[in-house]
Order: sequence, then structure tokens, then C-alpha cells
Amino acid sequence: MQHYLRRMKQPSTLELEIKQLELLSKGLSPDINERETARNSVIQYTEEFLEALPDKKAYVVTEDKGKALLDSPISDEGTTLPSLISIVKENVDTPGLNPASGGHLGYIPGGGIYTSSLGDYMADISNRYSGIFFASPGAVRMENMLTDWMCNFVDYPATAGGTLTSGGSIANLIGIVTARDVKGIKARDIERSVIYTTTQVHHSANKAIRIAGLGEAILRNIPLDNLQRMDAVALESAIEDDIKTGLKPFLIIASMGTTDTGAIDPIEVIGNIAGKYNLWFHLDAAYGGFFMLCDEIKQRIKGIEKADSIVMDPHKGLFIPYGSGALIVRDKAHLAKSQYYTANYMQDAKASVDEISPAEISPELTRHFRGMRLWLPLKLHGVNSFRAALTEKLLLARYFHDQISKIPGYEVLNYPELSVVAFRYLPDGLDADSFNKKLVEEVQKDGRVFLSSTIVNDRFTIRLAVLSFRTHLETINLTIQILSEKIDSLLSS
Repeated sequence: MQHYLRRMKQPSTLELEIKQLELLSKGLSPDINERETARNSVIQYTEEFLEALPDKKAYVVTEDKGKALLDSPISDEGTTLPSLISIVKENVDTPGLNPASGGHLGYIPGGGIYTSSLGDYMADISNRYSGIFFASPGAVRMENMLTDWMCNFVDYPATAGGTLTSGGSIANLIGIVTARDVKGIKARDIERSVIYTTTQVHHSANKAIRIAGLGEAILRNIPLDNLQRMDAVALESAIEDDIKTGLKPFLIIASMGTTDTGAIDPIEVIGNIAGKYNLWFHLDAAYGGFFMLCDEIKQRIKGIEKADSIVMDPHKGLFIPYGSGALIVRDKAHLAKSQYYTANYMQDAKASVDEISPAEISPELTRHFRGMRLWLPLKLHGVNSFRAALTEKLLLARYFHDQISKIPGYEVLNYPELSVVAFRYLPDGLDADSFNKKLVEEVQKDGRVFLSSTIVNDRFTIRLAVLSFRTHLETINLTIQILSEKIDSLLSS
């Protein structure tokens, strides 16, 4: 052994090669001074971005649309950080939609609060693995604490639980797959299995149905009432008819806050129907779920606890950056039964009796430590700050609705149930669809605020969606002013 150890003192060719590679690879581990320099450069850029934000447009059209990014391809040699920040500024953070802007009033805006970025920074530095309790008990406890908190404010029972996801699309997929498995839908059953939803359900639910292998199932689009909500009477009638003809109804997908109009399906009645006929009730509340923190919505929306699974997006209603969704279920044992898997190489990571691991109740094994970006802001600011912001958004939508309803020429759809207002302008003697298409294009070209459009009742309709935490009363007044300017300009031309 001593002879062997003496021989080891003489570096071999392999050892010399390893040492040379070590010198190069250590560039990935900058020292304290290098870290400070890099960090200061990034902080300076982000602070300049935030300070200039009130004067930045919500939507910017550039000729090259960031194409100059491709002039600096990935290469063997590194590049200086200041030059890279410049590339990002010009080609990533300038063209297109600016989601950080309070003028983002299209689609469903939401996320980007500053303190969440600090949580991500901490999580990225420590790189804790939050998938398995064995690997990081604290990280798993944090994420389970957050989903338990969500379960509590929708009045779920103690059996409930859930998982943080990358967004509503994956959350919808997990919920629909769980419904398929709990209701025992096998390949031989698919062609006679029935799913009930509406044309207003988010397209990610239809996509999830296909990915879940249910593309050949029967999809019933239940009619809408005059408020763009699922007609519960028609739903029950369709279920009864399908049962009579020997089909297998198993899933209802409803919405709490549709993307087009912000409508809320009659949740309590649908929950009762699902219970009566033993169907899984999946509620897509990606947009509207966190409004349950507001006392008014909590009192008005009854029966949400009847849903078997609920999707909620913190990157919408809690203003967290993109990549923050959640699925909660009334009985977490159903999630575990549907999603659990193990392997020999994971034998050390034995299931904990204290906490269920996210990897056991979702398709993801490798995953980002998402909990920190949500836990830190909630703890720092307190839930009351988020409740106030959400209530403000509700009132801003009502204010916009009330103001433009007073202006001749506007047709405003239903009074907003949440924070989306659908409207259009009816010009005398002109085609309304063409006019409103030009109107929204002019608003987007102007760029100070961003509005989007959709089709409601076969008519071109403009949407205002208030959910950015930086949207305030002055933003809504500016929007009304811009609309008036663009309408006058179009009418005069």
C-alpha cells in the first residue's frame, strides 16, 4: 500500500489532463469579487429597467423583432456580461409585449413582483431539489405548506393536497389524467366515455384531453346562458341522455373566470350535478381562483369545495413571475394513485410519513424549487397586500365598465364578474367588426397600453383584462382617453 501511495505522488498523464480541465471549469465558479462585479451589472440593468418602466410602452413594434440576437450565436469562447446585457436590452426586453407594464391589459396579465425575483435568486443559488422529501425536507414542506394554504381558503377538507406546477396547462393535464384514472377509464372505454365542458373553456383543457389519450372520447360542449356561463340545466339533461343511451359520463370541466369574458360557471350547481351522477368535477380557476381571497368573491362564489380538482395560477392572481401554477385536489390520495412511480436508483428516497413528495403526485421528477418565489413574497408582504391588490383590480374593471357605458357608441357586454371587460364600438354606417379590428390594431400600434381581442357570439370583441399589479386608476383613465383618440381618428379618416 505504501509503495502504491508513493507512486501516486507522481502525477500521471491522466491527472495532468484533469488538472488542466479543472482550471478551465473553475470559470463556472466565480470568486466573491467576480460575483460582486457580475451581480452589480445585472442589478444596475434591472434597476434602470424598473425606474424607466412608467415611461415604457406596453407594446413595442420593432422592424427586426429582436432578430439581431442571432448575430451573437452560442460559441466556444465566452462574452463579456455588459455586452450580453446590451443584447438582452435591445432584442429581448424591447420588442413585443411588455408584461411588466401596468399598461398590459390584454390576455390575462399578472406576474412579476420584485420580491419574487429575490426568492428565485435564493432558490437558484442553493439549487435545492424540491421533488423528493428525502433530498430536501424543508423545500418540500414549504411547497406543501403553500398548496395546503390554497386548499384552506377554498374550504377543502383535511384530505386535500396539491402540487405547484409550471402553469395552468400542466395543472389541467394532471387534473384530467387523475380524473381518467380515478374513474377507471381504460382504452376500451374511451369511445363511449363523455366529457362535458363549454366553448369558453381554456384551450389548454382541450389540449390536455388529447395528450391524456382521451382525444376519441365524446366531448359535449354545453350551451352557454346569456352571461356566457355553462347552462347547468342543459348539462344535467345531457348527462341523463348519455346515461340512457349506454354511454359513460365521467368528467365535467368548468371555469372560474373564462379568458374571453371572465365569466364564472355556476360552480355550486355543477358540483351538485357531478355528485349526483358520480362524475369528476374539474374546475379551471387558473385566472379566477385567487380572487377567493377577496371577501366579496368568497361570499358570492359558493360550492367551490365540491370540485374534485382545482387549477390556480399564482403567476396570475398572486402576481408571481411566469412559471407558477398549482393544482389542488379534494383527496390527495387520488393524485398519488394516478401519478406515483418509483425506480431502483431511488430506493434511498423512501416515502416520508410526514410529507408527500411533489414527484409522487405529478409527472415531474426534475423540477425547479418553485416554492421560494411564492413563499417569500407572501411572508414578506402578508396576504392582506395581495387581497388589497386583487380587490383593486375588481373595482378598476367595474370603473372601466361604468365609464365607457356612459359614452355613446359603445356596446359593453355583461357586467364584469371578475376583472375582464368585453366591449366594442358601434360606428354609424360602418361594419362594426372591421372597425373594432382596426381600433384594437391602432391601440396596439400606439403602445401606451395593450388591449387584446376575441370573438364573442360571432362578433369581433375587444377585451380589457385588469390583473397587472402595476395597473391603477390612472392606467384605466389613460385607456379610455386612448380609445377616444383612436375612435375619433378612425371616424375622421
